[in-house]
Amino acid sequence: MNLSWIASLEKFSHPWHFLTLTDLNDFITPSQACIKPVEQILSKTEGKQPGSASNEIRIDHNGSYYEVNGATPIGGSTTPGKKLEQAQISLNDCLACSGCITSAESVLITLQSHNEVLSFLSSNATADVPSRKVPVISIAPQSLASLAASVSSPSSAPITPRQMFHRLRAFCKEVLGFDHVFDTTFARHVALREHVKEFIERQEEYRLKDQAVKSEGGTALPMLASACPGWICYAEKAHPEMLPFIARTQSPQQVMGTLVKHWMGEKWGKQPNEIYHVSVMPCYDKKLEASRADFYNEAYSTRDVDCVITTGEMQLLAQEKGWDLSSPVPEEDTLQPSLTTSSKLLSDVSLPELMVHSGSSSGGYLQSIIEHIQSTSPTPLSLSVKQIRNADYEEFVLRREAEPAAEGKIVFKGAKCYGFRNLQNVVRKVGKETGVRVAMGAAGKLKGQAAVMKRGRRGQEMISEKGYDYIEVMACPGGCVNGGGQAKPPTNFGAVEDAEGYSRKWEESGVLLEDNSGPLAAKWGNKEWTKRVENVYWHDLPTPPASPTSENHHMTNSGEKEDAGYDSEIRNEIVMMADRLLIDVTDELYRSGSQHNLFRTNYRAVESEVVGLAVKW
Repeated sequence: MNLSWIASLEKFSHPWHFLTLTDLNDFITPSQACIKPVEQILSKTEGKQPGSASNEIRIDHNGSYYEVNGATPIGGSTTPGKKLEQAQISLNDCLACSGCITSAESVLITLQSHNEVLSFLSSNATADVPSRKVPVISIAPQSLASLAASVSSPSSAPITPRQMFHRLRAFCKEVLGFDHVFDTTFARHVALREHVKEFIERQEEYRLKDQAVKSEGGTALPMLASACPGWICYAEKAHPEMLPFIARTQSPQQVMGTLVKHWMGEKWGKQPNEIYHVSVMPCYDKKLEASRADFYNEAYSTRDVDCVITTGEMQLLAQEKGWDLSSPVPEEDTLQPSLTTSSKLLSDVSLPELMVHSGSSSGGYLQSIIEHIQSTSPTPLSLSVKQIRNADYEEFVLRREAEPAAEGKIVFKGAKCYGFRNLQNVVRKVGKETGVRVAMGAAGKLKGQAAVMKRGRRGQEMISEKGYDYIEVMACPGGCVNGGGQAKPPTNFGAVEDAEGYSRKWEESGVLLEDNSGPLAAKWGNKEWTKRVENVYWHDLPTPPASPTSENHHMTNSGEKEDAGYDSEIRNEIVMMADRLLIDVTDELYRSGSQHNLFRTNYRAVESEVVGLAVKW
């Protein structure tokens, strides 16, 4: 187990002077505190003499556990001892224990897996018609890019996410038995629109107040992205002082859950508990997100997303069923018909397919806000990008265009922050700028008025530097395309670093690498492979597609090159169609009695009952 020893020395001369000792690993693994206590109430034994032997736990040849005494055999003619049940750890236990924040590869999750999906589909197919549920599956675009990259051959044309989506749709319908197969890009479009709306609300609230941080439970600037469940879980357990800064907008997965269980379900004539919704995601932590109490419908005893499987689990599912994802299916390059009215969409309850955005491959949350500010600014704005530590930590600054001799006034300052090392640096920076003391656990509190006043007295000389307005935060280095649940690269892909950090091409060195073996097969986060998946995500374009120049920006259908006829006019038509559909969906959900904050959620600090230095290892 990789231990992270943390020791803090706080100097009394200045409360910000402290020392933190930790390892350099970018992934946080479970601690010994991540153990669920199991209490067995034993019946009192009669006639037990002092000093007699205690009961024992024995295991039979089938792996079953029995509580026996020294004279009790297991099996045979004699009655065996008491059979013990195995301890079960659910997703709620993982979220509730508050012992640690676990990395994607370190959590053993059995309640949401591809076997669970197969078990449901098998029982659902033979169930009576009144009790049969509608199986629906939605697939993240990062998962499509990962699977497309994993089956693409260097000697042939690369497989696009659109082709992979049609292959998975055929597999899920013809082999697995799903009734509906969607991608989550329209849900991301909804999340981006809601994200910008929330940022405008916070900006206006901040403008009307003298200090950035409101009372407990309020909202504040800078606004931090909320789409990464690993970051949310980490903040709730380790940095609850950051919770007022985190956006309340739901992630695309949970927005899709709302669309499937409530909006689509009503059109299908089904209640939310009569639909079984599966999502395919690049991250294991999405399983934790789906299990949160905020996304559980008490009235119908169902979750918005019933089961989450990773990209790797979907790949394994196809292998177990003998479906070759590298083989084409009919009409896999066919584009979705251009729908100019939402009524056509509503007739068969379909959604715009594979919409693309500008910005990062993790959703483009920062870019959507930048483009909104640019499109609504009365004066021209120039954007500059500065790399702080590495490509995973960059600053984006919007300035008013000024005279050549003068520097333009900063209108907006944002950052893109991926990976836990960069994330911790940003947390400290936000705490310093806003006057919030950053500490482990729930110790973060308002430090006082000095730092807040420094940021709040706008226009005075004492302000030397503008703080962040928005930060796109993702727990995985490289972002969502490098999620822990993505398909692993082939064993013969690129150079592999050995334990000493030297790059080696093992086959050239005479080392035979079998399937699913060797150093690379067990390694997550190969940078060259992440670049490959990133290129597939953007459809092999050298850079992300440019945004249209009209006010309806940053969205377009995926996989379409300029020579395919998808010019800016058609792009804008698709975006306007998606926006009209969003208006229709929102109105219908409100009329059906949905809650006021339709695509918003809440967070809560999780108090730890364990002191790390007191744990006996």
